[in-house]
Amino acid sequence: MIDVLFLLLPGSLILDWAGPAEALRIANGLMHKQGRAAPFALRFCAPRAESVSSVGVQLSGLEALPASLAAHPSWVVLVGQAGPRIGIDSPDTGALLDWLRPLQLAPGRLELVTICAGAVLAAHAGLLAGRRATTHHHHLDELHSVAPACDVVRNRVFVEDSPVYSSAGVTTGIDLILHRIDAICGPALAAQVAQTMVVALRRGPHDPELSPFLAYRSHVHPALHRVQDAVSQSPQSDWSVPGMAALAHTSPRHLTRLFLEYAQIAPLQYLRRIRLAVAQTALASGDSVTQAAAAAGFSSDTQLRRAWQHFAVPGTPSRPVSLAGV
Repeated sequence: MIDVLFLLLPGSLILDWAGPAEALRIANGLMHKQGRAAPFALRFCAPRAESVSSVGVQLSGLEALPASLAAHPSWVVLVGQAGPRIGIDSPDTGALLDWLRPLQLAPGRLELVTICAGAVLAAHAGLLAGRRATTHHHHLDELHSVAPACDVVRNRVFVEDSPVYSSAGVTTGIDLILHRIDAICGPALAAQVAQTMVVALRRGPHDPELSPFLAYRSHVHPALHRVQDAVSQSPQSDWSVPGMAALAHTSPRHLTRLFLEYAQIAPLQYLRRIRLAVAQTALASGDSVTQAAAAAGFSSDTQLRRAWQHFAVPGTPSRPVSLAGV
C-alpha cells in the first residue's frame, strides 16, 4: 500500500489534485475487480482542517499534516496555486514548508510528486537542489530563481528524476500520475484508467515511444477497449480472432474492421505486439529466449524471433539493444 498525501493550501488549484486523485481511485477500483489489493491510500492533508480551493469550493475535514509518515511507501504530492508567483509569507504556507524541509526522499520509500507550480513550493523547502524538474511555463524562471541548483527542464510534459517526479501543469498532472500507475500496476491497467477517464496517454517530447500496452488506444470504442484490455491482461492465452470477437459481441470480420479503423492494426498483429512486449520485459529480467517466448505466449523461440524482426526491434532476442517503448 502506498500512502498518497495531497498537501493542500488555501487557493490550491483544484484540478491539480482532483484529476490525479480520480486516476488513483479508478486504479484502485480496477485492481479490486481483478481480485488484487488496492495499491493507493488517498489522504488529503493541510495545515488546517478547513480550506478553500482555487474556484471557491470550501474544503473541510482535511487531515492535519502528519507528525510522521507510515513505514510503508509514501508519495507527497504538491500542487500549484493561482497567481503569477507562489507566495510563501502566509502562516499556512510557512507551516507546510516547515513540515517539508526535514523530509528524506528515497526511491520506493518516500517520493515527491509536484504538479504545476507545486515544484516551486518544493524548491522553497529545499527539496529540488541537484534534481531535474519542470513546472508550469509561467513559473519556470521563478523555479530557477528559488532553486538555482535545480536543473529546470523546459518544454516537457513531465520529468522523472526518482524520487522526484514533476509535471508542467493542470492536465499534465494526470499524465504523470498515469505514468506512476503504469510503474506500480502495469501498463495494461494504466491504459484502462486512461480509457475510463477518456484521456490520451502521452509522455514528454524526449521520452521513449509509448509502450505497446498504451499505444493503439487513442480511441473511445468500448468494445475494442474491452478486447484490448483482455488481451493485455492475459497475452499468454490461446487467442483467436473469433475468441476476441466474442468478447466484443461482434463477428470476426467486423472486429477486424474495428481494429483497423480505430487502432490502425489488425487483431492478431496487436496480439503479437503485446506478446513481444511481454517477452522483452522477461528478457530484461534475465530470462532465456526460450523462457521469454513461453512467458509471452509464443509457441516457440522461432515465433518470438519472427515477431522481433517483423516489428523491427533493435538487436535480437539473444542480444536486445533497448527496451525503449516497452
